[in-house]
Amino acid sequence: MDLGGQAERMKFMIRDRGPDFTAASGAVLAGAGIRTVLCNVRTPRMNAIAERWIGGCRREFLDRTLIWNQHHLRRILRQYETPPQPAPAAPLPARRCAADTGARTGQS
Repeated sequence: MDLGGQAERMKFMIRDRGPDFTAASGAVLAGAGIRTVLCNVRTPRMNAIAERWIGGCRREFLDRTLIWNQHHLRRILRQYETPPQPAPAAPLPARRCAADTGARTGQS
């Protein structure tokens, strides 16, 4: 199997421990210099979380944006994944203690 020019840019392939990936597919990836990393045991939500992020990104963002090239895509995805910074909070009004106002607190 020829992976074309894409194999040069890939370093890792993260996969689960399911029967979909055989020793032959691992050999093809290893021959292309791609290291296969297995998911942790008993982490069924790992794939679901990744799929949810990708699906949300596609629905909320990529379906509504015209991407010009890879640089443009990377810049926009960086902006998408960076959470918005909250506006700085207004300072609280200064509280005056009893000594500052000259009031006495139960002392005669």
